Formats: sequence, structure tokens, C-alpha cells
Amino acid sequence: DSEFTYHSRPITLIDTAGLRRRGKVKETIEFYSTLRTLKSIEQCDVAMCIIDATAGLTHQDTDVINEAIALRKGVVIAVNKWDLIEKDSNSAARVEKDIHERLKMHDFIPVITISALEKQRVNKALDVCIAVHEERRKRVSTSELNEKLLEIVHETPPPSTPTGREVKISYATQVRESPPVFVLFTNEAKH
Repeated sequence: DSEFTYHSRPITLIDTAGLRRRGKVKETIEFYSTLRTLKSIEQCDVAMCIIDATAGLTHQDTDVINEAIALRKGVVIAVNKWDLIEKDSNSAARVEKDIHERLKMHDFIPVITISALEKQRVNKALDVCIAVHEERRKRVSTSELNEKLLEIVHETPPPSTPTGREVKISYATQVRESPPVFVLFTNEAKH
């Protein structure tokens, strides 16, 4: 663990080993490494998953990302060793698209290519983590939220109940941040 100041902000960084599938963890060192990684994910606000550009997104990487998402943490994916990849003008976009396709519904996660060895975009990766943290801390006013909700409901109304009753959303409000939690008030809450 280390703490430092970055752009006048105190930041705590925790470097951990990756996760293996729990069924594959047999040796004592791997077991404790996995426990430490899980504890670190629990304590963080944003988890930066660093994947190897030469190996691509592995099952172990998706395990770490899924664990962070399950714990409602912010996630940033940093594709390291970018200096070792043969590139053209679309390489980064292709890698990002491939990662988002493999993560399916988690395609909102920012992906950044870095080279720790060459010190390329490492500070940018930290900036992205800070931006994700700040987004998670945002508060949306009830009026702004309901204005957007009205647009969405107008384009795609909620489905009817099994008995054919129309579901009406009265309004929504944000009740928490980090992560943001919204409550919708409706005539058919169970649906």
C-alpha cells in the first residue's frame, strides 16, 4: 500500500496479485494472495484492472472485474505492455471493442492502453480512475433526473403487469452516491 498526492489529491494505491478461480486455489501462498486481493477490492473506491496486452483479457481478469462490479466498485481497465503490440491507427479501438464485447453489459468500463515500462499514459490512467471516482460521487437533482426519466419513459414505456395494468412511474430521486442509487416511485412497485 502507498499513499501519495496526485494533482493535489491524496490517493491510496493498493497493488495486489490477480485472482484465480476459487476452485483452482490450492497452495497456501495463492490462498492468502487471493484473500488479500478480495480485501483490497472491498476497501477500494475504484479498481484498476491491469491486463497484459500480449495475453488479452483472461478469465482471471474477468474474475477480478466481476468481483469489483459485484462489490459495486468503480472499474478502469488498463491494457499494459502496449509497447510490445504491433499497432496501426485502429489498434486501441479494436482492443477496447473486443474487451467490451467480452464483458457484454459492462461495456461502460473505460479502457486505456498504457506501457508501465515506457511510462506511457500511466498518469492518464490515474486521471481516468479519478474521473470514475468523481462520476460515482455525483448527485443528480430530482428535477434533472425526472426530466431525463420522462424522455426515456416516453420513448420506451414500462411493460404492463401480467394482469394488463399499466405501470406508471410517478417520479425518481437519488438516495445515495458512490455508487449512485436511485429510487423510482410507481403505482406497481413489485413490477
